[in-house]
Amino acid sequence: MPYNAALAQQAIDWFPRYLVHTKGRWAGVPFELLDWQKEVIGKLFGTVKKDGTRQFKRVYVEIPKKNGKSELAAGIALKLLFSDKEPGAEIYSAAADKDQASIVFNVAAEMVRHSSALSKRCKIIDSTKRIFHNNGSFYRVLSADAHTKHGFNVHGVIFDELHAQPNRELYDVLTLGSGDARRQPVFFYITTAGYDRHSICWEVHEYARKVRDGIIEDPSFLPILYGAEDDDDWTSEAVWKKCNPSIGETITLENVREACKAAQESPAQENAFRQLRLNQWVKQESRFLPMKHWDACPMMDDLDLDGDEMYAGLDLASTSDIAAFVMLHPDDDGFYDVIPHFFVPEDTIRERGKRDGVPYEVWVDQGFITATPGNVIDYKAIRKHITDMGERYQLKEIAYDRWNASQLVQDLVDDGATMVPFGQGFASMGAPTKELLTLVLAHRLRHNGNPVLRWMADNMVVRRDPAGNIKPDKEKSTEKIDGIVALVMALDRAIRHGGDDSGPSVYETRGVLTI
Repeated sequence: MPYNAALAQQAIDWFPRYLVHTKGRWAGVPFELLDWQKEVIGKLFGTVKKDGTRQFKRVYVEIPKKNGKSELAAGIALKLLFSDKEPGAEIYSAAADKDQASIVFNVAAEMVRHSSALSKRCKIIDSTKRIFHNNGSFYRVLSADAHTKHGFNVHGVIFDELHAQPNRELYDVLTLGSGDARRQPVFFYITTAGYDRHSICWEVHEYARKVRDGIIEDPSFLPILYGAEDDDDWTSEAVWKKCNPSIGETITLENVREACKAAQESPAQENAFRQLRLNQWVKQESRFLPMKHWDACPMMDDLDLDGDEMYAGLDLASTSDIAAFVMLHPDDDGFYDVIPHFFVPEDTIRERGKRDGVPYEVWVDQGFITATPGNVIDYKAIRKHITDMGERYQLKEIAYDRWNASQLVQDLVDDGATMVPFGQGFASMGAPTKELLTLVLAHRLRHNGNPVLRWMADNMVVRRDPAGNIKPDKEKSTEKIDGIVALVMALDRAIRHGGDDSGPSVYETRGVLTI
């Protein structure tokens, strides 16, 4: 694809010639593009096909917050509107809601007001978020229900914060065929990273990554990705600078240092820092269990536990999903030994592995998961496993979700197991969930690095009620947490008995910890 340096420079020069910054200490200063912005504009407007039209139709820019993405997007919208020589051009700002979509539009409108050359060629309607060019072209914000409408003849779309889209409907309406009548439409997506790996943004992110790495060949797609790798040290200033090309310009290093320090002191802020400051795709909005402390928990020798007392949690989920049985042994020194096991239907393992992005087949081979024949979980396998564990250890109690009871529960009662129904609300789950965090932070949970349980711990999101009570939230957790739910139930039974049915629980003697 030929790169026309003169066209690229012409586009780069257009920004300071017609536009100024509108906020902060740069207000009124000509919009001189930063180096990374020049790269985007140069490639977009300077890479052309043989017929002279633009090569790139879709541009995906993923970059941390405060790097100047809204200003760049606003400038692109105005360039498409005022200097692209497209009759009756239709330019749209789109986002998860109208307020978000209005952010880029409002910046663009202010830029126009500060430019005598542009303002005399158009009319701004603030009430409806529209800019009408005198030649019949327009730039407007789409309403939240735009996905229910059709008939867009798109010349340009600015899609802001794609990661916040609740579904793919608006994306599909604006991108599938809506620009076919145009010579060189531009679909410009600009976003920070998200956390939902089943979202349209993750789909586009993965496509962009594969185009960048040469796995997919798509000459019409321009990927610009700034972010930390999964194994990067998120506390490193070198990593911050790699991810934030505007450090020293729109971002101060001191502000990032302060944000990092806060994230190190509060597990709940770590994911926000990594997502918004380093552009990492994290597991969920707010990490509840800090994985560096989870990984720092000591090891145990489960062979030394033969004959010891165990309390267990059983999360049966659905017959087509994943079931978890987690045993817990409290020792006399305040440590808890965890022995989990999981069950999945054999016929769905490969599909499940592709969907969830985790190595179920490897975990089955390693003995962490039992694959039961067929496309639903065979509860007879769970019953046999629990019976075998009952012969090896003293299974004192097994807590189970009373709303998900099945014939298996009655079968286990017939086998002699003590089954305890356990509610999934704040009243039942709140105290042991907080206690789990306390044990992890104190490195008093010995889980031997079980990879399935670790994956679920990393997925865990909690829900809070107005009183501050918490519980594991399967709906908000983008991946499975069944083993953690079972662990929380087992922990409640173990703490209440403290390894001794005759004594008071820790909740009665110490009280519930507040976090």
